Amino acid sequence: MTQTKRNSKATKRTQKSNQELKTLLTLGSVGVLIVIAATLLFNRSQPGNTALSADDQALLVREDSPTRGPADATVTLVEFLDPECESCRAAYPIVERILEDYEGRIRYIVRYFSNHNNSVLAVAATEAAGEQGMYWEMQALLFANQPEWGEQATPQTDLFIRYARELGLDVERFTASLQNPVYLEKAERDQRDAQALGLRGTPTFFVNGQLVYGMNEGSLRALIDEALGG
Repeated sequence: MTQTKRNSKATKRTQKSNQELKTLLTLGSVGVLIVIAATLLFNRSQPGNTALSADDQALLVREDSPTRGPADATVTLVEFLDPECESCRAAYPIVERILEDYEGRIRYIVRYFSNHNNSVLAVAATEAAGEQGMYWEMQALLFANQPEWGEQATPQTDLFIRYARELGLDVERFTASLQNPVYLEKAERDQRDAQALGLRGTPTFFVNGQLVYGMNEGSLRALIDEALGG
């Protein structure tokens, strides 16, 4: 083999090695970025790791948001929910248990993050029932019967009117209230607030402004206990 050929092969081997090294470095960089992104996402999902700015705090609670519990309670629990969300339905009895266990010491506030076909109509149904003092009863009924009306392509107005009748509401008044544009505007405003806060889905909770994604009863209770002084 001539010296020229040997040099040519050596050059090719060097070029191949350099290319493989570049590929490994690129893959390594991508891997590092993935790890960093995953870490940031994990940290964001943990309770207490996300502190809201003053502007974000202003988006957390609106004056017309449905509220339970004393206004001067030590703990404020905010839930962004979707009445048609199956996870919100699963979280409902847990939230009710927490509100019962901490009665008188916690204020609960509902915000809407509507992302399904009948979500906004369900929001209007609860708000319309609220006009007659039955907001929470309608919320409970909608969650209990969610498999019946959820994930439907067409508006479930007739079912919601039937639920209003079951609750003993003035059905004519309730039916008219379903068309109230104020409730549509309220649902849209809440959704804008949720998006501005960077929320990914429902349910999402805030305990005195500290973020908790999903339904993590242990984390919620730990934050509540901490706010109450142990």
